[in-house]
Amino acid sequence: MKMNDAVPLSSRLDGGARTRRALRTLALACCALVLAVWAGMSTPQRADALEVEKLTCRPNGDSGSEVLGGSETRITWEVQAAADESLAGLSLTVPEGTAYETDDLRLTMLSGDDLMDREFIEPEIKQDGATLRLAFPQAAPAGRYFRLEVYGVVFPAAGGEMQCRGAYELADGTSHGVEGIPAVAITAVTPLDQFKVFLEQQPWVQAWNSNTFLRLFFNPVLIVSSLPIIFGGFLMSLAIVLLAFPVAIPFGFLFALMRLSNSRILRALAGVYVNLIRGTPAFLQIYIAFFGLPLAGINIDNYALGVIVMAMNSAAYLCEIFRAGIQSIPKGQSEAARSLGMNAVQTMVYIIVPQTFRNVIPTLTSEFILLYKDTSLLAAVGVMEIVMYAKTIVATTGSITPYVVAALFYLVVTLPLARVVSVLEARLMGATAGTSTGPAAKKPLKSAGTVVPTPPDHIAGL
Repeated sequence: MKMNDAVPLSSRLDGGARTRRALRTLALACCALVLAVWAGMSTPQRADALEVEKLTCRPNGDSGSEVLGGSETRITWEVQAAADESLAGLSLTVPEGTAYETDDLRLTMLSGDDLMDREFIEPEIKQDGATLRLAFPQAAPAGRYFRLEVYGVVFPAAGGEMQCRGAYELADGTSHGVEGIPAVAITAVTPLDQFKVFLEQQPWVQAWNSNTFLRLFFNPVLIVSSLPIIFGGFLMSLAIVLLAFPVAIPFGFLFALMRLSNSRILRALAGVYVNLIRGTPAFLQIYIAFFGLPLAGINIDNYALGVIVMAMNSAAYLCEIFRAGIQSIPKGQSEAARSLGMNAVQTMVYIIVPQTFRNVIPTLTSEFILLYKDTSLLAAVGVMEIVMYAKTIVATTGSITPYVVAALFYLVVTLPLARVVSVLEARLMGATAGTSTGPAAKKPLKSAGTVVPTPPDHIAGL
């Protein structure tokens, strides 16, 4: 007998019933799951239905796409409603610290395949701090495209990634948030830039710039914006002259000694150098150094080469200054030093050199001024000094004002030094006059506008 024959018939029937019930339960669960998935897919997701097309700001910087903080710009926000959505309002929340105006606000509704059908909406505007709420006069047709333009927007001067937030209201009165609004990169600005914006808004500046001559040569806004840029060139010019001039002094003095030497060879070498440098333009010397040396395979940094050229040029002029200063010392002082037992070197170091430098200090100061002004010639070969920076700004603005600002940076140095030269020359002349004048009794007498000559000593003593 088989084992199945031993199982009662009632037991086999109960087992089949349980299997059928389990299958029916599984089928019902599968159907419920399918219905749930279908219901979830068919239910509209209102929070994400309004699609953000873009949110941009109008550039207001010097570059083509730069948006500056602290300066006025415009926000353009474009959204696309879903096919079954009828909008009754929009709201936009700007970042904290951002100011905006609503006078020129524009809300446009676009439709059609190419969005060429436009309708301007005049919404009811409500400002709630940083949130701008717009209520439509009537609910818009479903599936429309909207463009919101907000003018007079000023982001914080600190700059950074500015994130706006949005929301919309449907015709049934429900409100939903807007996802996917891109952040806007705002460039930080300095207090000087903010002052520039302040000047641009002043009526007197606008009236001043209405005159073509004043706008071209003395534009207040351009003066303010050029100052920090040209200041970098001012530092470069100072760095060149403050290194080139001290280097030129010992070489100039050495050439002066060579020109006064008893050796014909030394005199000839110094004479050729001095006449060659002084007889050719400094501009030509700069061109030969900056364009000739690279062709010969010698590459030197622009700053170092500028210092070398300026020092070589100044050394030739300092040579003649020192030579004249040495020759101005009376020969009697050299003879007196020799009579005291000094040799030629001691006489030069302790007697001639101190008096020479004292006498030529005013002329040395004048040479420093000339050398500082000659650094402007380096702009022709691309050295970023005062004139080169000013030239760059002029090329972008079309105004001569940056050159005027460059002139101010030269005057800042030359005017005080010119005053120093005058004072030194007056003291030097006073010291010379004090050593050469005789007794006060020898001064001419003045009486009623008539000059009475002083009698000779042997007559005055009678």
